[in-house]
Amino acid sequence: MNRYPIWKYAILGIVLLVGALYTLPNFFGEAPAVQVSSAKAAVQVNEALRQRIEQALAAAGVTPQRVDLEGQSVRVRFDSPDTQLKARDAIQKALVPDANDASYIVALNLVSRSPAWLKALHANPMYLGLDLRGGVHFMLQVDIQAALTRKAEAYVGDLRTALRDKNIRHGGVSREGYNIDVVLRDEATLAAARALLAEQFPDLQASSAPEGAGFRLRASIEPQAARRVQEQALKQNMVTLHNRINELGVAEPVIQQQGLERIVVQLPGVQDTAKAKDILGRTATLEVRMVDESAEARAAQAGRGPVPFGSERHPERNGQPIIVKKQVLLTGENLTDAQPGFDGQTQEPSVNLTLDAKGARIFRDITRESVGRRMAIVLFEKGRGEVVTAPVIRAEIGGGRVQITGRMTTAEAHDTALLLRAGSLAAPMEIIEEFTVGPTLGADNIERGIDSVLWGLAVIAIFMCLYYLLFGLFSSVALAVNLLLLVAVLSMLQATLTLPGIAAMALAIGVAIDSNVLINERIREELRSGVSAQVAIHTGYERAWATILDSNVTTLIAGLALLTFGSGPVRGFAVVHCIGILTSMFSAVFFSRALVNLWYGRRKRLKSVSIGQVWKPQADGAAAKTN
Repeated sequence: MNRYPIWKYAILGIVLLVGALYTLPNFFGEAPAVQVSSAKAAVQVNEALRQRIEQALAAAGVTPQRVDLEGQSVRVRFDSPDTQLKARDAIQKALVPDANDASYIVALNLVSRSPAWLKALHANPMYLGLDLRGGVHFMLQVDIQAALTRKAEAYVGDLRTALRDKNIRHGGVSREGYNIDVVLRDEATLAAARALLAEQFPDLQASSAPEGAGFRLRASIEPQAARRVQEQALKQNMVTLHNRINELGVAEPVIQQQGLERIVVQLPGVQDTAKAKDILGRTATLEVRMVDESAEARAAQAGRGPVPFGSERHPERNGQPIIVKKQVLLTGENLTDAQPGFDGQTQEPSVNLTLDAKGARIFRDITRESVGRRMAIVLFEKGRGEVVTAPVIRAEIGGGRVQITGRMTTAEAHDTALLLRAGSLAAPMEIIEEFTVGPTLGADNIERGIDSVLWGLAVIAIFMCLYYLLFGLFSSVALAVNLLLLVAVLSMLQATLTLPGIAAMALAIGVAIDSNVLINERIREELRSGVSAQVAIHTGYERAWATILDSNVTTLIAGLALLTFGSGPVRGFAVVHCIGILTSMFSAVFFSRALVNLWYGRRKRLKSVSIGQVWKPQADGAAAKTN
């Protein structure tokens, strides 16, 4: 009756083993490290960079504990802060000879001390939030109205070009707010203009009214299209911010949308507010120029002569120099979109660009006059230019849609489109809130938070053992398993732990022990009714399950509501709360029952259980005690 088959114990053992493995990295602490990341879009972080770092450290006589290539950065771990500072200077000297033209960002950081075999299992510790690690917090207000105004301005140029291409005569195209007005002379041209809007501008809704001897056609951005513009502006700004924050060497930045017009940026471990504000407010510009293919330019590119007058030398993405002319043909203001794709004929990866009306006209003229020549797209940041791509013009390109192909992988096409699309902010922003959390306060928060969880667990365990004896011990072990699984799941999800998250952990302990109290009291009720001990255990667990499920489901609904509608610290609390409810149901019911079955299940003639005092009413009014 109260026996589990071997396979159930095997599953529970595997769950415990996995939980212990993924919880373990959180106990190793953090080691001082140096993080090296790319400061330029054209500079790659790869295995060759890792070898250069190892060589620089060996030349300086510095022995690192580990050198790891993780994502878009190389992290070098050391045993002491003094070694960390010495290594930072050596790496800086080897990789950044010119501070004004840095190709790499060398920053101090902290990484987990987890051994290599845990890293191989992808077992990593939880990230620590701003309130636990210290750092800088910004709230940025995005000027969505500027993004809508820019979109309306683009529609004005596009509509003017479309009317000219269709030979529809008009008395002028102007913008008033987010509305585009077209003055037309008669009903025939009004009907033609309406048809043009319906065919080529589905995001505009039109209305007309008589004006003098003619008509005024007013086109306004539909609400759904306006919402898409807002969402795209926020998304592009967030991508751009993430690219810029990489320069600070922040391993786990938090960049979240808050509401419809605000972005929250949290930089754990960063204390230099001035530098952070400088990085976030940095501007990048995109320019289209022609490649100088003269003999003098080829000689300069090969290093055999000076750069010709009227041209400049800029590096390509592979690091090779290229000579481009100084004359700017187009800027990023004329680029409305850039998306990765594939060439329709060769199926090669490509980048598809969309230009506004002005840019389309200029680009059409450039390509018509420059077939067979190379055109460079240059990204300027901090006064330094990098050639993102320099394709050969094969034919005249009109219509404002441009496809760039040639020797690109799918990943490179995606990165190029991202650079072109997110080289600058889609809408201006301003910092409306900022504050700094010191590392000492963060360490104090961690100590107090862990103490509150552990002391709460210890006090509850003592009470349960005194009140329910052996069943209280089973409940306490299940409670510890619940905390173990909760930390393991958060570590596997690479969640960011904050103070509200620690509070949710403490709450999870109370929710979990409530389920064990329901089970133990139900077993006591069955014993009071006079049933045997084995039947009381079986019935107690079976009948308590429905109550436990109902109470936890209702609590989970409240947690999901917080997760859905909350933001910032509220969402951090909700994530830990929801996961804690699920792990508590597993530990309180299945794991605790496994312990009870293992201890009592094989006793066929079980007469009593150690569950504290059970008082049964007698016929003569006396009472009997059962232990």
